Amino acid sequence: MERISNPFIVKGKIPSAYFCDREQETEKIVRWITNNNNVVLVSSRRLGKTKLIDHCFEQPAISERFYTIFVDILQTNNLQEMTYELGKAVFEALSSRSRRMVDLFLQTVKSIHGEFGFDPIDGHPKLSFSIGHIENPTYTLNEIFQFIEGVDKPCILAIDEFQRIAQYPESNVEAILRTHIQQVTNCSFIFAGSERHLLSQMFQDKNRPFYESARLLALEKIEKEKYILFANSLFVQYGKHIAPELIARVYDLHSGNTFALQKTMNTAFSLTGINAECTTSTIYNAIEEILEDGEYEYRSRLMLVSTSQKEVLYAIARAGIASRVTSSAFIGRYKLSSASSVQSAIRKLIADGWISETVTDGIRYYQLNDLFLALWIQKHYGMGYRL
Repeated sequence: MERISNPFIVKGKIPSAYFCDREQETEKIVRWITNNNNVVLVSSRRLGKTKLIDHCFEQPAISERFYTIFVDILQTNNLQEMTYELGKAVFEALSSRSRRMVDLFLQTVKSIHGEFGFDPIDGHPKLSFSIGHIENPTYTLNEIFQFIEGVDKPCILAIDEFQRIAQYPESNVEAILRTHIQQVTNCSFIFAGSERHLLSQMFQDKNRPFYESARLLALEKIEKEKYILFANSLFVQYGKHIAPELIARVYDLHSGNTFALQKTMNTAFSLTGINAECTTSTIYNAIEEILEDGEYEYRSRLMLVSTSQKEVLYAIARAGIASRVTSSAFIGRYKLSSASSVQSAIRKLIADGWISETVTDGIRYYQLNDLFLALWIQKHYGMGYRL
């Protein structure tokens, strides 16, 4: 494999040589999905579920036998928007396979009256259409699944942030999708998401359409020792050095969050010369560079948050991982107004994607989804952060 400039990859697909662990998860997903099982893949935000799906799609057992499609519906707000994203993803994934595939899509998905043509630069087929072209989402969905059913090879469709459909204003989205998924014989599905309680309700409540329709895999943090070995080996491979104890401290700072780890190590690697040592100062400089690059975005995003919500957000960021947020001790420590206002802010912050909630032994824990934003808040509105 071609040697790349920085082995800590933070965007795009990750070659197997630079992919950390997930061997058991990869084996399970590939085995389940290639044996006609649907899969529910659950993890906290930024733990690498999307990269894991890409990694599984690259395995020969899938890449040589299946067409693969990926669609992220996190930013969708209703069935119309979801249908638009699905139609776009299906066309882009399959139209490049052959002209026959293009013709089949245009003949089957007739309710999308977009503009078809070929990209003048790369010659790939393009279908230009907008959300407004989806006039009857239910009918268009039926056509999209008819198209999938008619292609000349079995498909795997991964839908990321699948729990969003439970928050659409339409009351029957789960039933509509479940009907289509039951009827299509040429496709298996990966339902991925970061809201464990919502996905659990969807697939484990016997009164919901998706009850027991897929095998569940919960993606946990990469074990600390495995990540230490992985990161250390990449530094050594490229003629650089870092103490395993320092990698462990970075791991603890980010609570094992895969994205934050990779981004920190990517920047630290770039700041470390050949035959040089990555030190504590290097890690601090790397994090400071990341926070400085993100400062404008952080301030712009925070302007959209109300004062009461911002106070709770800052309190959770300063705590790192917060629990019992409506207790008098938490409210007093962070000078919050009342338990009811905290509860209201928490609901809004979760709905808007600022924080995530996990439940362990009946206790609710809260953490910012963007761990670098949490460090930035600790730096500017708390006592700072320490490795």
